[in-house]
Amino acid sequence: MATQKLGFWTTTSLVTGNMVGSGIFLLPAALANFGGISLFGWIISALGALSLAYVFASLARQIRGSGGPYKYAQHHFGDLMGYIVAWGYWFCVVTANAAIALALVSYLSVFIPILAADNLIATLATLAFVWILVGVNLLGLKEAGQVQLLTTLAKVIPLIAIAVVGVFFMQEQHFEPFNRSGDSIFSAVSSVAAMTMWAFLGLESANIPANDVESPEKNVPRAALLGTLIAACIYIPSTFAVLGLIAPEQLAQSNAPFADAAALLFGQWAYYAVAFIAVVSCFGTLNGWTLVVGQVPMAAAKDSLLPRVFAKTSKNGVPANAIILSSLLVSALVLMNASDNLVEQFTFVILLSTLTSLLPYLVCAIIHALMLYGGQASHKLSFASASVSLFAIVFSAWIIVNTGFDAIFWGCVLLIAGLPVYALMRRAQRLVSNEFSE
Repeated sequence: MATQKLGFWTTTSLVTGNMVGSGIFLLPAALANFGGISLFGWIISALGALSLAYVFASLARQIRGSGGPYKYAQHHFGDLMGYIVAWGYWFCVVTANAAIALALVSYLSVFIPILAADNLIATLATLAFVWILVGVNLLGLKEAGQVQLLTTLAKVIPLIAIAVVGVFFMQEQHFEPFNRSGDSIFSAVSSVAAMTMWAFLGLESANIPANDVESPEKNVPRAALLGTLIAACIYIPSTFAVLGLIAPEQLAQSNAPFADAAALLFGQWAYYAVAFIAVVSCFGTLNGWTLVVGQVPMAAAKDSLLPRVFAKTSKNGVPANAIILSSLLVSALVLMNASDNLVEQFTFVILLSTLTSLLPYLVCAIIHALMLYGGQASHKLSFASASVSLFAIVFSAWIIVNTGFDAIFWGCVLLIAGLPVYALMRRAQRLVSNEFSE
């Protein structure tokens, strides 16, 4: 059965929608303790994200096929590096899905307070949303893409409204002192950049299902760059509107900062309206990442680097087994942290997800620099292209360092845990080859 391709705007909404989700709706509360200096962290992470989007846009023109970071690493460095990137990125998406589902339930607690008070009920609700969207994605790419486009449009409207209206009601004293963290300027900016980079994860979303995109050599690069730019233009002004509207001490304790800001601007009705849209936003983001979560293991399985069960597609043309098995891991991660409250669970998984995504980003940035220097990139070596490529490398390495020791430790544990699987797959390949040779 022929599958319907994703068009340019649906692909762009996949990029923007996968970024504009749980991160932006919860970040203002986390940034309250940093104050106005967080603007610099936002700007640096936005520039870093745009430089990485440029890297992925260039790689998409030169290396065709689905798989994104895995495909590029395997093409340039061989199977082992490709496998490591695929394994790490797969866990990035798995942990991201768990974090987004938790954020969805956190905002839903505005309407159903027991979700904030009872961990068991919150966990069951989180699992329910994970599997509802597994069902949506199993229907096919067209259906998942339609959900993504509609939810992306719904989520950006209130963020833009708060940014545009909120700027007229911001209070200067809410930004005093400018650096509330108590750390040095460099340390504060580094911490903010590491935190806000979570909101940009997904900039490579158009590259992952490239084979299912119309005219991928044209639409994938455009969607990567435009989707990231749209997200950056929404993130920074809307976050600063919230920081200027709500006192830092109050904002730091908020479970729904954008909803609180909307209530100040438009009245109590807006509190519930924005909370509802935040739920829709997280729902759409979880939908987009559920679409992505099956693509990377499917690409690796087609190259015999993961079991063939991941490569099998359904009659609707989707990697059903990969989506289901990946979502079982998402469920396991949610259950492992069920004893913690929603905020503690969210904090744990976003640190792990940020690290496991930045490692593939760093590898891809290095690949792009090597191709650029070797004359293999989609554009010629110039001061501008070299500068952007170098910045993407430095930025990725810098964010990895600033995720902290715990995240780096557990990220390394996850990567090492994947090596026995790689060894088993290579051994199976050799056995099959020996059978044929005999």
